[in-house]
Amino acid sequence: MADPTRKLVVRSYAPKRRALLLGAAIGIGVLGAYGVFELGRAVAGYDVIDAKRDAWVASRRIRALEREDAKQRAAIAAADIARRVDREGAAQLERNLAELQGQVARLNQSLAFYRGLVQPDSIVKAKVQQMQIVPLPEPRRFRLKFTLMQVGPPTHAVAGRIALTFLGRRAGRDSRLSLAQVSHDRQPSLRYSFRDFQSFDETLRLPPGFAPVRIGVVLRDGAGREYRQAFLWRTQGMSSEADGAPRGAKRGGLDVQTQAP
Repeated sequence: MADPTRKLVVRSYAPKRRALLLGAAIGIGVLGAYGVFELGRAVAGYDVIDAKRDAWVASRRIRALEREDAKQRAAIAAADIARRVDREGAAQLERNLAELQGQVARLNQSLAFYRGLVQPDSIVKAKVQQMQIVPLPEPRRFRLKFTLMQVGPPTHAVAGRIALTFLGRRAGRDSRLSLAQVSHDRQPSLRYSFRDFQSFDETLRLPPGFAPVRIGVVLRDGAGREYRQAFLWRTQGMSSEADGAPRGAKRGGLDVQTQAP
């Protein structure tokens, strides 16, 4: 049987209040730790406000740099497009220039022909109307074919001599060769005598290292009068003629003066 004298102990239990107290203690501990942390940073010279301000300034600087980078990228893209347009325009100009040069060469040939028809009476009554350079199978050998015609209506026969000079580059310097130096039979000049026209066909042998550029022609009649012509060295088709020049004139840096015997 139970002892009636035994005391009954009643204890109160409040879990919510205990939890609140525990949470408050933890919060106070965290705040205290953070306070100690901030105190340490302050002692070390760290300022939260300055740090925030520096971060804000850095952020603004980053955004400004990003905008500047976008502008630079756009400028680079525009410059690249402009460069491509300029390159295409330059290519088109080169094509147009090549076409114009061809037209000028054809016009020069026509001009030389018609100029020959209206030469005054004081100069030689003959000129080279066509010149062709044909390469031969042997190295540095060529056939020089040209036709000599009277200027104006052929009223009488004309006669005289033709001196040829071959102008070019050799060892990086201007060089000049006479007909006697390159012709097969080593003749110094050619004799002409005709009424309507006369054709010539000469075999040439150029020395090694000589790069021909032009052929200078001097026509001298029996009275000692001269007429000068210069032809570009061209082995494809007809050689185009430069304008007839007075004695001692220079063309393209090469003196086309030729001494006729």
